[in-house]
Formats: sequence, C-alpha cells, structure tokens
Amino acid sequence: MNELKRRDFIKSSTIIAGAAVAATTPVSAVFAAGSDVIKVALIGCGGRGTGAAFDAMESGQNIKIVALADVFQDSVDKAYENLTKKYGDKIDVPASRRYVGFDAYKDAIKDADVVLLTTPPGFRPIHFEEAVKAGKHVFMEKPVAVDIPGIRKVLVAAEEAKRKKLNVVVGLQRRYQTNYREGIKRIQDGMIGDIVAGQVYWNSGGVWVRPRKPGQSEMDYQMRNWYYFNWLCGDHIVEQHVHQLDVANWIKGKYPVSIQGVGSRAHRTGKEYGEIFDNFSIEMTYDDGSVIFSQCCHFEGSHNRVDETFQGTKGRIYLSAGNRAVLYDAKGNEIFNHKANGDPNPYRQEHVELFDAIAKGDYKFDNAEYGAYSTLTGIIGRIACYTGKVIKWDQAIESPISLMPDTYAWDALPKILPNANGEYAYAKPGLNTQHYI
Repeated sequence: MNELKRRDFIKSSTIIAGAAVAATTPVSAVFAAGSDVIKVALIGCGGRGTGAAFDAMESGQNIKIVALADVFQDSVDKAYENLTKKYGDKIDVPASRRYVGFDAYKDAIKDADVVLLTTPPGFRPIHFEEAVKAGKHVFMEKPVAVDIPGIRKVLVAAEEAKRKKLNVVVGLQRRYQTNYREGIKRIQDGMIGDIVAGQVYWNSGGVWVRPRKPGQSEMDYQMRNWYYFNWLCGDHIVEQHVHQLDVANWIKGKYPVSIQGVGSRAHRTGKEYGEIFDNFSIEMTYDDGSVIFSQCCHFEGSHNRVDETFQGTKGRIYLSAGNRAVLYDAKGNEIFNHKANGDPNPYRQEHVELFDAIAKGDYKFDNAEYGAYSTLTGIIGRIACYTGKVIKWDQAIESPISLMPDTYAWDALPKILPNANGEYAYAKPGLNTQHYI
C-alpha cells in the first residue's frame, strides 16, 4: 500500500479494533536499574516455542526465563524440563510462575521484560495487544493473525509499540538470513533492474496429525490439532507459506493490489485434516502491473520445493532457505553468488539482534507492520482460493469476518464443528462465498 492508504488503514483499524492502548511502562524501564538480566516469558510452550526460548538463551545476553504459559499443563511441564536440563538456574520458573489456561498469558507477561509469543497464530493478536499494553518488548512467531479483524488489531498495537519504542521482531527469519539480505540488497541497488515477475514456492509433504482420543472435547481436539483449523492456523498458505509471500513483498517494496488463485483438498481429504486445503496457487498483482506467482502444497511423496526466483528488467535472482543467493544478468551470466561461509542461523540471529538492542537500550525493530501485511497477503490469497474470486486488497481490508470463538474456554465451542460422521465443512470455490469475505 502507498503511505496514504497505509495511514487510512491504520486509522480505520483503530476505530474498528478499539482505541489504542494507553502507555504504561516507558522503554527506559525495560529491566531493573543496575542489572543486566533480561527477564523473558515464554507464551506457547510447544516445539516452536521451546525452540525460540533456546534461541533467546543463546543470544549472547544475560537472559533468564522467568515465566512459562500455555493452555496445556503437559506442554508447560515438557518445556520446563527441556529448558532446565540445558540451562539450569537460568530457567528461574518456580511452579508459581508456570501458568496454565487461556488467560495464562496475562500473568506471564507481567513477570517479564520481553515476551516470546509462540502459540498457534489465532491467539497472536490478543497476546501482542496485551504485551504492548504492558510495555514489553516482543518476539512473535509468524503469522501474526488468521483473519482480517486480527490483522487490524495487530496494526493498532504495532502503532502503539512504535510510540512506546518497544522492539518487536517477527519470526519471518529470512529477513535475518545472510543470503537473503545480501541478494535483496543488490536488487535494491538496481543490479537486475525493476522486478517485473517472480515465482515463490513451498511444496512439501505436510505436517503431523494427532488422532482424536475417546472422550476428548471438541475444543481440546482442535487445539491439539491446531494446524487443521483456520481459527488457529489460517491454513498453510498463511501459517507456512507466509515466508515466501513476505520475500515477494520485501523485494517489491510494496503489497499486491489484487490476488486471484485456485486451491483444493486434492489428496488430504480425510476428516483428520479438518477444514484446510492441501494446495494453493495464486497470482499477486502489484500496482505497477507486475505479477508474482505463488504455489504451495502438502502432497505426500511429491517433489519438495522451498525457494524463490524473480525476474528483473536487467536480470534475475534465485534465493533459497539453503543459503543460496545467485544473480544473473539478462544473458544468463552469473554476476553474484553468495558463498555461505559460516552464515549465522537465522532463527537465532533474530534473537541475537533483538536482545542486543534491548541490552543497549536501543529501539531498532518494528517488524509488526510488515509481518501483519505479509500475513494479510496470505489471508487474501486464502480467501481468493476459497471463493474462486479475484480479491482486491482494498476490498479485503474492510472484512468484518472473525474466525475466532466468542469465548475461550474448554467447555466452549469453536465456530466450526464436525457433522455426525466427524467431518468438517470446507470451502468450495464459487459457493457460499459470503462466509469468507
């Protein structure tokens, strides 16, 4: 979006989502005077969350984990065990600061200087809002929401985080990966001219399934299998493929004005796969007429591909998570090849740079806005494929449709429920489009 539209969106988001939260803790009071200990709370104690906590502990700063929070007791217990086994008394989390439940995040945030938000992404907007309200620095995993009201909430909190000078890093780690930084810097310097087209991919075999247990409540089942329900995951075009969509937007320096595409449940059709699709192909059109093609799928046994390539008026670039960045001129001659000699792990580098800024009292990171807009790109792509329609950015941002339950509780019901056979309704392009936009 151009700057005027960006301001208009944030202004309308503030009206829709509610007034921005009031300032509380100034950035200068991020941790106790005279101490170099940075207190960290982990909110979301699954595998990715525990991994983020490990990366924070390896950031090179004096970190203490002081609180753990999750909806599941077993997740808290496992994270505590794994972290303590490696870091000993650096994990200063007595039983009184191991919080469990849907509201556990509120207590954990109070205990810390920095919060790691790593729950399923449906909860990200309310957790981020609470952290900013409390004046905390934030690392939050991608994506940052699963629906457009959630995006608006994140953008409002992002503006407040800027005002408070709170550092916010989003786990789109390619922004912290050396080959991407080096390759995209050369694009921005004009080495291959203006980007006129591109192709981005995340094709793989899919992720885990956790079978339903006898007597398990619907809320518990969906929470345990969060990847297959949009109110928790957003579908894999949002949850996983957001990395490639973010790279496309980063390279273009803007966001698409419209998206169209196709998708379906071609292979993963069983009830254990909830409501999500197993494949998406979209075309993102930008305001200069350039089009970037995106493809992602979960097809077991098929060719895996996770990379990006872009064509410019003077050449092209190839990028991959495997530390490659190669630029070619218009005749196909190689003009730059990144040699990955000891490049830092980008998952860890996010935390190295975040905690270095916090330790120095610097304000350097405001990733929440681009994290929100790249997440929104994925959400619009999902809507385009679910509906079979061309979805314009300006149309989508007005959507009032929330996927989230009215109440967060174990005896509450999500908005999507199984039929008598345990099957969930899923989108059929061209039908029931009002449910999605």
